[in-house]
Amino acid sequence: MTTQAGMNEPVISLRDVRADLGSRPVLRGIDLTVARGEVVALLGANGSGKSTAIRTIIGQVPASAGRVELFGTERERFRDWARVGYVPQRTTAAGGVPATVTEIVSSGRLSRARFGVLRKADHAAVRRALELVGMADRAKDSVNALSGGQHQRVLIARALAAEPELLIMDEPMAGVDLASQEVLARTLREQVAAGTTVLLVLHELGPLEPLIDRAVVLRDGCVLHDGPPPKAVGQHALPGHDHVHPHEPGPPRTGLLG
Repeated sequence: MTTQAGMNEPVISLRDVRADLGSRPVLRGIDLTVARGEVVALLGANGSGKSTAIRTIIGQVPASAGRVELFGTERERFRDWARVGYVPQRTTAAGGVPATVTEIVSSGRLSRARFGVLRKADHAAVRRALELVGMADRAKDSVNALSGGQHQRVLIARALAAEPELLIMDEPMAGVDLASQEVLARTLREQVAAGTTVLLVLHELGPLEPLIDRAVVLRDGCVLHDGPPPKAVGQHALPGHDHVHPHEPGPPRTGLLG
């Protein structure tokens, strides 16, 4: 039984975190806390620092200052990565390497497998993950034969195969057809109902809007808004949106959603 203190324990904690890409500062001192069971959306224009924030949390980008914690442990000392599922921005699931859907999804289970050998429970978790994303019927197919939306489902199944407590997703809906968006929204809804904590980078809320507890809007590497998600879908709903009329000089601004 989870205590109230356990429910309130931050799963992700960033304190005054700064990060650079090359010599360019991208995160300029952001604070972000994601509590157990929360679903938090990171929003902002292209270049605002959303993906860098995600990559800093999982250790792909080092923080130049500040403190990053996962499950109460400093990220540098955190080793229990089986608790974290990560879905990167959509890429070819196999990176051009011939592989079946099952092989890709099984690779997500290796963090829980003993000595790298998948046992009965591991294979069952892989099948369950494929069923969740509606790809069980394509289990033996080559990933090179899949559509973009199906690739994304496979990447999400790979993350779910480890049965993570925390799911981090970088633009899971980008370039995905509506049918796959609806499958992904349903899959995420089931994960949230089971108590999974979720942090997503989104271009817009779309079909995930009903699931989002909080929206954190970044601009130029700073937190502009942290609170209830905008009611309307789209850039005009966000705090700080710059409305530019067509007759105004200069290139049009696209607002916080890019």
